[in-house]
Amino acid sequence: MGTAVVLAIVAGAVALAVRSMIRAKKAGRSVQCGGDCKHCGGCH
Repeated sequence: MGTAVVLAIVAGAVALAVRSMIRAKKAGRSVQCGGDCKHCGGCH
């Protein structure tokens, strides 16, 4: 039973992370780059 609970918590955390990355991509933000080209030298 404990394994199922831990698995559900981990799966929920992964789902939230993926959802956050999808929302960022749709909003035009990159997961790797914050869009601040002053710091990275222009990656896009």
